[in-house]
Parts: sequence; C-alpha cells; structure tokens
Amino acid sequence: MSFQPVIPATGLVGWHFLKRTYDAQLEVFSGTPQNERDTRYFLDNIGKVKTAESLVSDRRLLRVALTAFGLEDDLANTYFIRRVLQDGFSAQDALSSRLSDKRYKQLASAFGFGPGEVVKTGQASEMAQIAHRNLVSRFEVAVGQTDEAMRIALFARRTLTDLARKNGGENAKWFELMSLPPLRDLMETALGLPKAFAQLDIDKQLEMFRDKLARQTGSPDISQFQLPEAVDRLMTTFFARAQAPPSSLSSVSARTALQLLQYK
Repeated sequence: MSFQPVIPATGLVGWHFLKRTYDAQLEVFSGTPQNERDTRYFLDNIGKVKTAESLVSDRRLLRVALTAFGLEDDLANTYFIRRVLQDGFSAQDALSSRLSDKRYKQLASAFGFGPGEVVKTGQASEMAQIAHRNLVSRFEVAVGQTDEAMRIALFARRTLTDLARKNGGENAKWFELMSLPPLRDLMETALGLPKAFAQLDIDKQLEMFRDKLARQTGSPDISQFQLPEAVDRLMTTFFARAQAPPSSLSSVSARTALQLLQYK
C-alpha cells in the first residue's frame, strides 16, 4: 500500500498543517512496504560495497544513495556518477569539486571512494543516516507531486539553518546556497528575483542577493537563519510570492528587471 502525503491546502495554511503533522506523516510514509524493503536492502548490502563501480552496478543501492542527496534524476547517468564517486571530494580537481551543484560533493563525501579517502560503507551509523535521508528525500518528492512549493520549503527547513550555522564567511555561505537548487529557488522567489537573474556574473548575483535580503530583513547575512523565527519569516514571504497572482508578479519582475540592468 502506498501513502500520499496529506496537504489540505496550498500556501501558508497547507505549510502550517504539513509542519504540524510532518513527523507522523514521515513515519507512515517510511513504513510503506516498498520503502521498508529498500531501506532493509540498503542496510544489509551497502557494507559489502568497497568501490564506486560496485555501488553504481547495483541499481537498488544506487537509487537510495542518489535519492538521499536529491540526485535521483541521475539514476541512469551511471558513467557520470561513477566518475563523481571515483574522484572523491578532497582533491581540488575532483569532479565533485568542480561542479556548481554541491550535492555531488556531498554524495562523494558520504562514501569516500576517492584517492586517499576512507571508504565509509562499513560504518553502520553513517549508512543508517543515508538510509534515513533517502526516506526524507522521497517524502519530499512525494510532497512535490502535490505542491512543488511545499517540497522546496521542506528541503529549506532541514538545510538552511545548518548552512547558517556553518563556520566560514558569509560569502562562502551564499555561494553554497546558490549551488543548491532548492535553496536557490526558495531565495529567488522570496526576494522576487526572476530566473534570468542566474545569467548574471556570479559575483553580481551575490551582490544582488545580499542587497535584496538586506532590504527585506535588515541583514544581508545567511547567518541570521540560525534563528527559527527568521526562517519562519522567510517562509511566509516565500509562500506569499509563490501564490501571488500573475499581475502582481509581473510588476515585481518589471522592477527587478530594471535593477538587473543596473547590475550588469
């Protein structure tokens, strides 16, 4: 029997319901026969995997591994994923280090198949975390089939605060946010930035992201999202703009387009 997440309304009403019922819904979702079988298979067999080739060769294991990092769409791209895993994450010239989407580096780091790295597949606790992340990510995918804005918000809720708490400079945090598509989507929507914004030079994007966030919250820093109330305010703006009628969005886009011209 499958389980479809319950979202009784769109926007903030639906979001508040989803937050209240999240733990219960995730538990039921995780306990469906297919998810239980996949989790058990992963935990029973991942410890036998010692190379990137072995992981990529087992489609069931690979599906869990990729989904845990939101990369399930790459399941058929076995050559590319093998390269990501074989190169590892520690070398500057590793493929995962050169890709703009840092989820690939997270994937490579989770398994440690790169040169000079420690293979982690024998570490039961590490693999249990990946199995759990797979279930969380699958739940988010299921939510997205009903409401994509809810999926983005769930991803942001579990990652934005962790990013805000990281050591390092604020620009580094911004660049990491920009490299994670769901977080970038959330921030672009909340700040009223159009998709064409991504065509700007990366440093100009950073400048405008910081400027727009400062205008909205009083601070240009990602670190402010260590506070739950700051995340809640951002979510409120995100859902308000995600649900805004086309006429209001077009006026926002027009103003933003003028700003983009100033940044070029």
